[in-house]
This record gives sequence, C-alpha cells and structure tokens, in this order.
Amino acid sequence: MSKLRIAIIGAGPCGLSQLLAFKQAEQEQRVELICFERQSDWGGLWNYTSQIGIDVHGEPIHSSMYRQLWANNPKESIEFADYTFYDHFGCFLPSYLPRAFIYDYLTGRAKVNNLRRFIRFNTAVRHVDFNDEKKEFNVDVEDLNTGSIECTNFDRVIVATGHYNVSNMTHIDGVDQFPGRVLHSHEFRGADEFVGLNLLIIGSSFSGIDIALQCYKFGAQSVTISSRREPIGFKWPAGIKDAPMVVRIEGRTAHFKDGSSLENINAIIFCTGYRHSYPFMTKRFQLHSGITEFVPSNLYKSIFWVDQPYLAYLGTPRQFFSFPVFDLQAALVRDVFLGHIKLPEQVQRQADVNKWQTREKSIGPTDFSAMLDLQTDYMRDMFDLLRTYDGNQSLSKPDFDKANHVMKKFLENFLTDIVHYRDISFESIVDTKNKKIVQVCKPWIENMDDSMENLLSDYRKKL
Repeated sequence: MSKLRIAIIGAGPCGLSQLLAFKQAEQEQRVELICFERQSDWGGLWNYTSQIGIDVHGEPIHSSMYRQLWANNPKESIEFADYTFYDHFGCFLPSYLPRAFIYDYLTGRAKVNNLRRFIRFNTAVRHVDFNDEKKEFNVDVEDLNTGSIECTNFDRVIVATGHYNVSNMTHIDGVDQFPGRVLHSHEFRGADEFVGLNLLIIGSSFSGIDIALQCYKFGAQSVTISSRREPIGFKWPAGIKDAPMVVRIEGRTAHFKDGSSLENINAIIFCTGYRHSYPFMTKRFQLHSGITEFVPSNLYKSIFWVDQPYLAYLGTPRQFFSFPVFDLQAALVRDVFLGHIKLPEQVQRQADVNKWQTREKSIGPTDFSAMLDLQTDYMRDMFDLLRTYDGNQSLSKPDFDKANHVMKKFLENFLTDIVHYRDISFESIVDTKNKKIVQVCKPWIENMDDSMENLLSDYRKKL
C-alpha cells in the first residue's frame, strides 16, 4: 500500500501539533510528511524578530510579537497534557509568562519529538490547487535561498499558517497627513519606543488593551483608546482613558464621534485586528472569514473544507484556548485522513456549520463568558468525534469543566483589575502531579525584567 503524501503549510503551533499527531503513522510507514515553513526557524507567531516590513528574502515579516510581551492569558489555558510546563522547565511557575517562555516551551516539545526532520525551512508555498481528475493536490513551492520553484503532488493538504500576521487597517480621514508616527500593532516592537509620548490607540480588543498597558508601564505620557464600541468599563490607571471612535485627524488632533477631541498626539497605533489571508491557495479554496469569527462558513468543525474534505485548515478560529485546541484539531485531521473516522455527507457538514454559526451570532461582542462556553463546547465536540474511533477509546478525557472555570476566573480578574490580573496564578488543568500555585516574585506592572534566565532563577529558588 502506497504512503499517503501529506503537505503541512506552516511550522508554527498548529503545524507542530499536526506533525506530532502524524508522527506514529509516519513511523509505521503509512504517511509521508513534508512541512513547508517560510521562515528560517519554527514557532510561527512566537518566533520573535525585531524586523518589520519584509525579511532578507523580500517576504513579509510573519511575527507580531514585541520585546516586552507577556502572555495575556494564563499558561494553564495553553498547557499540553503530554508535556507540561513543569516537565519542560523543572520548576513551578506563575500563570503569566513572557513570550520567551512560551516559545521555549512550544519548541521544546517539538525538539523532544524530533519534528525538525519533517520541515523544509526558508520554503514558501506559492500555489495550491486540486486536480479533480487525478484526485490530488498540486503544490508549488519556492526555495527562498536559491529561488528555485518545485511542483509536488500530495494526497492531502493542511494549511497551518495562522491568521495574526496580515494587518487589518481601517480608514480614518486625515491620518495620511498626521505628522507623527502611524503603525499597526503588527509592527509594534517595544513600548520603550514611546516613553514620554501621547498615544492614540485605535481599537479596544485584547491587543489594544495590552499595548496600552505596556506603553503605560514603560512611561508613555498618556494613552487614549478609541473604540467603535461602548467601553467595557476597565478601571484604568491615571494616564489611560477611553474615547469614542475617532472620525478624523487634523494635524496632531483627533476628533471623535461624540464631538470631543484630543490634542498633541505623538503617535497613532492601529490595534484593529488581522485579516485571514491565504494568497497561495487557488481561489476556490481561499478561506474568507471575519476578523473575530469563530465558525468560518467553509469549514466543517472549523477544520475541513466543506466540499473538499481532503483539505484542512488549522487554527482559524479566534480562541481563548490555543495549543490544546490545535492538538485536538490535529488529532481529528489525522484520524479522518487515515480513514479511522468518516465525515458525514456534504449536506450534513454544511448543516453542522450553520448550527454553530447560529449559536455564535447569538453572542454579543463583549459577552466573553458565552464565547468561552461556545469554545469549550467546541473542544468537547471534537473530543467526542475522536472517541468514535475504537483506537481512541483509551484517550484520557480532558477536564473541560475545569478549563472553563479557570478561564472564567481569568476573565473575571481581567475585567475587574486590568492592571493586576497577571499577578494571580492558577492550578494546572492537566498536570495531576505538579499542581502547586506559585505567587509572582514581583507585580507585573513593576517587573521590567522579562528575561527567561533571571525569572527562572527566581522561581527555581522556590523549589
């Protein structure tokens, strides 16, 4: 029996989850795996670079990370059941960690499982189409080091490129004539660049909130957050304030929807989200999804292309849980592609998409609790599907109720004390042996040292 040839596009968190899911099947000579990664190293979004714009190959910079970024959700929400934070770091850690910890943890699991051997780095996928007669995908890739183009055929394709790398910009009258600096959060690389400045942030979702706090922490003179929605009601410290949606910019003055204005602005940061962008996919397979949408129209279980289930997208929904969701999605893709789980007919697949979309549309934009319940039920649904295969009967059921409880407590802390919520830690959801809750050595707002070496030293002393 010939091997199933599988292309995975992207070696970020989703791609690494998928490689690990297929590892055993590859060892059994059932599949041939090739993962194409445009960057020179793995980690996707978490692969930080100080560069913005384009890289040495003329490719768009993928990462939206900035130097002083600390995770804005607890590590317990992203912990792998088979490779815990304690397994990796050998000590108990608080719930909110700097980006370097998350990258080290994510890639540590990949190293332990020897996943690098499946990845072709500095390789950009240029075009993906499906040959309906031959029932196979044609994938064109470019070696960025040599410029050579190669066309290869695959039985299955998995798109795992993420969707936090193409900026969504909104038009504001007069912003083109603004004499100060204008950037999107994708290009934000450090709050220390804005010390002593008056900032206008456009957008009040998680990235806008976090960048506002980072800039305040590092000494911005003032931060004003403009949003099209009513303010959530955070108890901002002096120096941060909410404002209605900006309608035009005149010189260094912003004019807002309610007729008020803000003068002496030094910089404008657009925190207006990211667009789904898959230009390498042939037009009929390009995913079009809303910026904050959880249930894309074209994807069964937010994974399988409805009318071509040999094509899968991973990590497309916005999510509170990321790495555990990617693992569940990857396991489901594996079992469907290997023939262990049979998908329903196309009409039933579309009906399922419609059902989940109806539920999502009933949720208000700031009803985080209801969105969290939706996402928790989505994980339950995927797990139940996995259990329909006899070979998965021994799978340990994740504690979805505990995960939901921890994240609701996180949301409560986030909404009631936006400055200090990172100082509160949680018990591991998945680690049954190492559950100790560790208090932070220093409040986040006061902690300017995000180096992994120094922080690990502090917490290892607590052992």
